[in-house]
Amino acid sequence: MSTTVTVKGQVTIPKPVRDLLGIGPGSKVDFRRTADGSVILSRADDTRPASRFERLRGQAGEGLDTDAIMALTRGDA
Repeated sequence: MSTTVTVKGQVTIPKPVRDLLGIGPGSKVDFRRTADGSVILSRADDTRPASRFERLRGQAGEGLDTDAIMALTRGDA
């Protein structure tokens, strides 16, 4: 992925990178230079964004209790 530097020295971080790092408006980022001269972009707070599974947790709402599931399985409902 590439991006263009503006006359003010600003760049737009590509959406896939923002999504990967969990970066949104107001997020702080760090730039670190490595020994080989490349630069690494990371979140300044070092927290990992929630995985896609963690984001879905709790979305199903209230479920059936065991007795209701057994009644459905047996055809009692």
